[in-house]
Amino acid sequence: MKKLIIPISMLFVAGLYHAQATNTENYVQTRVYLEPVTASSSSAKQIQTVQYFDGLGRPKQVVNVKASPTGKDVVNYIEYDQFGRQVKDYLPVPQSGTMNGAIVLNPLSNATQPSIYGTEKIYSEKVPENSPLDRIQQQIQVGTAWANKPVQFGYDTNITGEVKKYTTTTVWENGATKSGVSDGGSYPQGQLYKNTVTDEDGNSTIEFKNTRGQTVLVRKAVSASENADTYYVYNKYNQLAFVVPPLAVVGTVDQPALDNLCYQYRYDGDNRLVEKKLPGKGWEYMVYDKADRLIMTQDANMRANSKWLITKYDQFGRVIYTGILAGGDRTSMQNQAGNLVITEARHPSGFTKNGMQVYYSNGYFVDIETVLSVNYYDSYPSYSFNPSFPSTIYGKTILTDNAATLGKSTKSLPVMTLLKNIEDDNWTKSYSYYDTKGRPIGGYAINHLGGYTKTESELDFAGAVLQTKTYHKRLDTDVEKVITENFTYDHQNRLLTHKHKIDNRTEEILSQNVYNELSQLKTKRVGGTVLGMGLQKVDYTYNIRGWMTQINDPANLGIDLFGYKIKYNQVDGLENPNIDFMDLKVKPKFNGNIAEVDWRTATEENEPLKRYGYVYDNLNRLSAGFYQKEGSANAKEYFERMEYDRNGNITRLQRSAGLLSGSTTALSIDNLKYDYSGNRLTKVTEEQIGNSNGYPYFVTHNTITYDDNGNMISHKDKGINSILYNYLNLPSTVISGSGRRSSSSSYIYRADGTKLKKILANSFAMSGTEIDYLDGFQYDNKVDLCIGCPSSSAILKFVPTSEGYFDFEKNLYIYNYTDHLGNVRLSYADPNGDGGILPRDMNSKYCEDMGDGNMACYDVWMPGEVVEVNNYYPFGLMHNYTGTTMNSYQYKYNGKELQETGMYDYGARFYMPDIGRWGVVDPLAEKSRRWSPYNYALNNPIYFTDPDGMDVVETASGTTYTGDDAQSAFRSLRSQLEGGPRPKIISRKEWGAKSPILGGGRSYEKLSPTMKMFGAFDVSVGGVPIDLAKYYNTITVHHSGNKDDYMSIQQLQQKEQDDGYADIPYHFAIDSKGNIYEGRPIGVKGSHVKGGNTGNIGIVLMSDLDTENKGLGFFQSMFETSDGGASTAMRQSLTDLVSHLNGKYGIQYLGGHKEKATDPRNCPGNGGMKIVEYLRNKLHMLSPKNEN
Repeated sequence: MKKLIIPISMLFVAGLYHAQATNTENYVQTRVYLEPVTASSSSAKQIQTVQYFDGLGRPKQVVNVKASPTGKDVVNYIEYDQFGRQVKDYLPVPQSGTMNGAIVLNPLSNATQPSIYGTEKIYSEKVPENSPLDRIQQQIQVGTAWANKPVQFGYDTNITGEVKKYTTTTVWENGATKSGVSDGGSYPQGQLYKNTVTDEDGNSTIEFKNTRGQTVLVRKAVSASENADTYYVYNKYNQLAFVVPPLAVVGTVDQPALDNLCYQYRYDGDNRLVEKKLPGKGWEYMVYDKADRLIMTQDANMRANSKWLITKYDQFGRVIYTGILAGGDRTSMQNQAGNLVITEARHPSGFTKNGMQVYYSNGYFVDIETVLSVNYYDSYPSYSFNPSFPSTIYGKTILTDNAATLGKSTKSLPVMTLLKNIEDDNWTKSYSYYDTKGRPIGGYAINHLGGYTKTESELDFAGAVLQTKTYHKRLDTDVEKVITENFTYDHQNRLLTHKHKIDNRTEEILSQNVYNELSQLKTKRVGGTVLGMGLQKVDYTYNIRGWMTQINDPANLGIDLFGYKIKYNQVDGLENPNIDFMDLKVKPKFNGNIAEVDWRTATEENEPLKRYGYVYDNLNRLSAGFYQKEGSANAKEYFERMEYDRNGNITRLQRSAGLLSGSTTALSIDNLKYDYSGNRLTKVTEEQIGNSNGYPYFVTHNTITYDDNGNMISHKDKGINSILYNYLNLPSTVISGSGRRSSSSSYIYRADGTKLKKILANSFAMSGTEIDYLDGFQYDNKVDLCIGCPSSSAILKFVPTSEGYFDFEKNLYIYNYTDHLGNVRLSYADPNGDGGILPRDMNSKYCEDMGDGNMACYDVWMPGEVVEVNNYYPFGLMHNYTGTTMNSYQYKYNGKELQETGMYDYGARFYMPDIGRWGVVDPLAEKSRRWSPYNYALNNPIYFTDPDGMDVVETASGTTYTGDDAQSAFRSLRSQLEGGPRPKIISRKEWGAKSPILGGGRSYEKLSPTMKMFGAFDVSVGGVPIDLAKYYNTITVHHSGNKDDYMSIQQLQQKEQDDGYADIPYHFAIDSKGNIYEGRPIGVKGSHVKGGNTGNIGIVLMSDLDTENKGLGFFQSMFETSDGGASTAMRQSLTDLVSHLNGKYGIQYLGGHKEKATDPRNCPGNGGMKIVEYLRNKLHMLSPKNEN
């Protein structure tokens, strides 16, 4: 027997324990303790896995010991075919009990239990081709219904005339490349690799790559005769110069097409992106210092005012402050910065700007006009407004900046952030406090009005939050509000209960969770004050793919207020609900699209079941949503039907209203025709004459106008005369109407884009409304506009909770039922405190014993306790009927705030549900360049949502939006299904990493944390806050090329530092034994692909994987039958690591170094590329686009 027991340290105590594992098997046992122990323990709270290997060193079974909610083992079974390939991937199977880590002889036998998988097929299959290349031809997902619905892969080369050949001419102008593009005919036959992926519903994507591995064309089949083609065009230096989206491909790529539809890029002599132009926007410029750090950026609106956004760093590459600087053109600014390593340092007096003392030097570009943000690290600056520093929080000692006190300090930690309001010179000052393990457990934020929000968190040994307290004041003179939250967890740290208390009010139990054996949220009791009870009991069900299928049962509500059913590969309604569109049929879907949703509420007596059936085109765009109500399914109510151009711009939208009393067919309210200049919507024409409920009708419709950044600045059809924007392209003022009927909405934001205030004013009224947004606490303040009028005080309206919100005026917890998109569908409360919810107004008999043997009975009117009911068209417009019995708050579609203009505020952009698009270019438009930068949710708002206006996420077939707790549980399950257990990563501390060598032009750019409220952190790049999951979208694999069989991680670090790098340039390294090491921290920008490190995670395989260096025979080299030196353990660890990173960051692109590099090289070798291509197919990733 061979056994290896790995202790997990980091924040945990390791234990060496001889499990009840079979003594005839090879295994690795891992324990992560969730509570402190002083010796190895089998009874302590812990996460324990045992991985078993066969005689060839291949994993064959992973036992997750007592991992199920009832303490049973959950086993991952692994099998190989006769060629040693893992062609079947099994779902994890909960067992009938626990064997304390021993190998399970028949791990699949319990899978057939009805509460587990029943009769479903529980493995996915890969069907490789019958050749030495071993390429995947089909991938068949789990589930019996998917057995004959494979994803198919095709491999070929192009034929003559199949792919256009764009040619470029490149000259140097102002120190940068400037390329022109022209039609060069087509590629000859056999010049391009052609890879085709066809999904379960027959929708095809074809990718053509040249011999350098660069993607030339991505083709989506719209129909048998029409394609949506996106071309990638490179200059003579093999840099991405143009992206030509589908709408531009159909015509001549002349200058208007380039400016209005295409992406254009220019680079300097160091291969850095210095100029770019997105469709419909003006040119944007970038300036770097000598250390290749982005120092200044300028968009078209800023250029019109000769302004630059500047970012300054300290000596460790951390962002210390940002601001606005006056300056000339890019060339002059680059000449000033290019020969300097621009760093500033802490300074005892610093400088003063915008009413704030900044304790940093200002030695470079000293004429900053406005400071926007300041970040402090290591030690707390001495400001007069600093709050009292806590010595303990929940009994835990707080780190100070004096290492002499505890032998450790806040050195290297972010401790304070200052954020200026964009529209005035008021500031938000935020502090973070840490325990002795460096974990943030407290925060203090002084808001721009002088009040504060203070948070304190009690963490358990493993970092799970046990209790939090939030102390809040709008103004420093206000009465403090205190919110206390308590959390309990099961033995695997799944959340069980979440309790909430406002001041000294009775504690409310927001949620009580029960999980099934697969760790999916099964039942949630919501609201109330008694454990085991609840105002509502919400039941969840899932299909074999892990996709949510029901929230309660709409066919049988019982005492539930709301039921919602999602159907993917099932259609129960009419296939053709609207005979006006005979070509649009509702069909079962197998690729994750939703075919139908059913819902019912209990707000009407005998309320009928309601349904939407959905139709999609071959690009997975929503073509129609057909509403059907029980008893009148073909009445054509509430439907939406869309047509698109090749870029995904809506060209026509039709919509109907609800059924009028006595009618059998609903009225059409919209027949909208869209006109465009490029992707900019210039006019919407309402062709439904006589419409009074839909889009406004005019004989001659008005032109929609834009600024140079592509921001919509007027939409007069809807009464919007002008919109002014700040430097973040957020609306600062919206003016509607004219003359005495004009009104305005003005906004105040922090420099990070957080909305702080909205001011509503009407020219015909002598009062207005101010709404304050302070760390979730929302206030309304009626403001008198007349001179000498008395002022009123702000009223605290509500604060959100994980299940809804607390209404301070009504002194009520209000709970929201939300669907899979986060749409608020029904809200309810318990104003009488009886522990039950009356769904609707009704007469009831009340009887009283008169004491003489007789009963006196009265008719009593009882008001319903449902606060609001909302139904939505597919693109988010609300139906014209909304049932309410109390005033409701304005967070509706996707949980976003509805504005007075009818738009929804998503954070980065405002969305217009009446026309189904944004009014501002996507800040991350380059992540989806074949789509219009104004499209909403990739034109599939049933499958995708956009949490912040910057990027879409999957919903129903990915993360389900049924509250934070359910999201966490489901993400955990999804990680198990897709990537297996998180791989063991040996930290820098564990392998004894040396400190980085800084200075001397060595790149070590930290993605500096920007502190936010409640002790949480975001990351900023160039001073712009981001989420790491949105920052990282690419993985690049390298090989070290060492000729010996083994290289240590220490040798690798020494080699790279000797070669002039600050540290290991890669984020992870894998050796031949399969050990995974932390290289450069994930919070530090990589330095492994020249000019292409942004958003790119680097992984190096510590071996020589080039078959040409291995003495292979001609046949082996040609067909790459060798692994090029990659051991089985190395391949498996790379698979585990990439799967883990994909689940965590949502990786889109996976490639080898040679696919991203601009100079010829064969890294990671032929063997490495073989592994990369296998993983790319397995995980459905794209090859990298050779771009920054």
